[in-house]
Amino acid sequence: MPVKDVHCPRDNKKMTLERSIKKMNFRGKKIAVPIEQYTCRDCGTEAGTINQASALQKKISDGYRQSVGLLTGEEIAAKRNKLGLTQEGLARRMRVGIASIKRWEGGAIQTQSMDRALRIALSGESIGDSCTGNQDFSIPRIKMVLTKIESILGRKIFKKNDRMLYAAKYLWYADMVAHRETGQSITGATYAALPLGPQLNNYKDLIAEIMNADLSFAVPLSPEEEKIITRVALNFPKEKMVYVAAHKEEIWKEKPTGNMIPYTDSVNLKAL
Repeated sequence: MPVKDVHCPRDNKKMTLERSIKKMNFRGKKIAVPIEQYTCRDCGTEAGTINQASALQKKISDGYRQSVGLLTGEEIAAKRNKLGLTQEGLARRMRVGIASIKRWEGGAIQTQSMDRALRIALSGESIGDSCTGNQDFSIPRIKMVLTKIESILGRKIFKKNDRMLYAAKYLWYADMVAHRETGQSITGATYAALPLGPQLNNYKDLIAEIMNADLSFAVPLSPEEEKIITRVALNFPKEKMVYVAAHKEEIWKEKPTGNMIPYTDSVNLKAL
């Protein structure tokens, strides 16, 4: 809704609302974006409201997503509504947190692998157990596993600004070994093959949630799960070791970038 009587910060004259299409570069892609802003016809000053700035960011995001073949926020919401799903319902079907659904519909750009998962879920299917390891996804359990590994190693491996470079690989090995030996993963997390190795799917959106997770909401680890986590930690006493080992795993190397690494591949783990 237009704001009445927006005045120029330079000469205090009334500005007029104008709409145009502007081309811009975003993440290496040229996109055309519809712009709505106020302009001073005397001095040429351009200004936008907070709501206009927020809408512009969403349009840039959606323009980029269209250019690279990702679902836009509007497309996700429309397909979800067509299925009669709430945001929480779609999150359950995908085995992700509801915050991720809200962010994607609000303008956050999903990864290629999460886009594929979205398309599967929005086609009417649930993300299969081969992606979650026959386990319900649990952010508190992810924190519990990482906390256990840190206690064994005697140092922090999960740090706010390190992109989970090492933490995700410890977690991946724990989940994959647990699936191979017990038939279930520990956390229900999904993993993607990324250039820097196996990575927790959608990890950027999950870091804050993992850090803030309440461990009292996590199902306690079984004795078998604790043994597996301990084995993973002791097998890789230094972060560099888990990083190198993960990069040698064929089940990561053979996957195209962005593809999920199914738990059915756990039988082919080499390092453990």
